[in-house]
Amino acid sequence: MAKGLRAVNIGLDDFLSPFRKGGVPCADIDWKPPAQGDSELIDILFNLAVGFRNADGDSLIDIANHTGLRRILAAQPVVRRVRPARELIPDFAENVILHAGPPVKWENMCGPMRGAIVGAVLYEGLAPSEAEAERLLHSGSIACQSNYTLNVVAPMAGAVSRSMPLFLVENETAGNIAYSPLNEGVGHALRFGENHPPVLARLKWLEEVLAPALDRALVGLGGVALKPIMSQALLMGDEMHQRNVAASLAFYRSVATELVDAAESADDLKSIVSFLARENEQFFLNLAMAAAKTAMDTARIIPHSTLITAMNRNGVDFGMHLSATGDRWFTAPSLYPKGLYFPGYTETDANPDMGDSAIVECYGIGGMALGAVPSVTHLVGAGNLMESLEYTVDMNHICIGRDPDLAIPNCDFAGAPTGIDVCRVVATGILPLIISGVAHHKPGVGQVGTGLVTPPMEVMNKALRAFYQTVAG
Repeated sequence: MAKGLRAVNIGLDDFLSPFRKGGVPCADIDWKPPAQGDSELIDILFNLAVGFRNADGDSLIDIANHTGLRRILAAQPVVRRVRPARELIPDFAENVILHAGPPVKWENMCGPMRGAIVGAVLYEGLAPSEAEAERLLHSGSIACQSNYTLNVVAPMAGAVSRSMPLFLVENETAGNIAYSPLNEGVGHALRFGENHPPVLARLKWLEEVLAPALDRALVGLGGVALKPIMSQALLMGDEMHQRNVAASLAFYRSVATELVDAAESADDLKSIVSFLARENEQFFLNLAMAAAKTAMDTARIIPHSTLITAMNRNGVDFGMHLSATGDRWFTAPSLYPKGLYFPGYTETDANPDMGDSAIVECYGIGGMALGAVPSVTHLVGAGNLMESLEYTVDMNHICIGRDPDLAIPNCDFAGAPTGIDVCRVVATGILPLIISGVAHHKPGVGQVGTGLVTPPMEVMNKALRAFYQTVAG
């Protein structure tokens, strides 16, 4: 070997074997071709990078994306009311049940979503039995719509009916609103496809006891600002998808004094306090989802913007919205979460991922901020703290900015990565990281685990192609 020889490798490790055997200092560069080597997508990314500029030579895409980012960061979500869905949403028809994710027909729904939809029909009193509920749903007498058609977000199966109480969350900055149901708590729940009598009884308690008291408390307070709670919760170890301990307690503290007078009786107050302060660590999740939606909706329909404004799943398909293409759904088969399963269950029991909750990842929390939450790394199969920090570092490569109001202590208090850019996702091959629960593929069984999942790359490629066709004419 020549004196002073050094070797740098871009490619397979095997190329360096002869040099290493000869004692030559070697360095590997972790490089992959952009867009997974797809020549069509590489051409699209190149054309988007060099073209579409204004008279001053500035990128129209960069301008549009930063316009969207400024709107997202400026959002100030406030929860105002808790009222029945039929009251808040006049367009909510009597024979309609909402579901999470992109639109899906009854006959194509997964098991847990069917179970949840049937449960909502029974809860609403639209059918006397499961068999009759399924018959009405199959015939179309009871219709199913995506939550997004009525500006609602809900976790997992996401079944919402007209009598269910919804949070009304308003973005004070832009004046737009979003809705979410009250979180049912841990254990047996409609959102995981269960519709047993205890599940329906808890829904009735939410409707008849908790919701009216919370509404009176919120009215008395003039609403509760959610962004400060979210900021504080990140500092205390929540990422607000899997872990909501600090956020739920902070919200309870915000309304506790008003709840004393808002409850109808001492027994009601005791059950409310027990539910909010002890039994339901996930209560804030649904509020975080609605808050995130009010922020992300401000970045919708910006010409030339490649920001991802919504991600959700229906247990069959993953769905995504892109800013420039508005309400158009891009879909691909939903993936299975990888993580930890409850005793007695394995991956063979799992249903593909579902829920509207990935809206929090669009906003920059949840899986995007996994580095903030060392306490849940083992629960979602992330390995260890260093691995969770690396995940968050990776997310910065696909986002156009950070939210300084959502600081991550373990990342030197840098803001949470915000503004997922589909161009960066396709170019780098790095997919947004989503934290998710895992439902059994059969209706009525419920949650069997928790883990991490990503969108399918196929949906990102579809969205980028469609965007290019839109701007290129």
